[in-house]
Amino acid sequence: INTATQTELETLQGIGPAKAKAIIEYREKNGSFTSIESLTSVDGIGPGTMKQLGNSITVSNPQTAETTAAVT
Repeated sequence: INTATQTELETLQGIGPAKAKAIIEYREKNGSFTSIESLTSVDGIGPGTMKQLGNSITVSNPQTAETTAAVT
């Protein structure tokens, strides 16, 4: 759910265009989801949607590149 596009999210049972957009907007505003359960923080995603999703979603955390600069 952290890397899926709107089109990919819409292929999930219980996720239509509006919910897919809400997931992406939430992700852009608040950062990556830390767990599958944290998806319920998105407006319109509740226990019913989570039940429909079942085991069809995972949480992946994109690798963050850290740059270290040395000051001399």
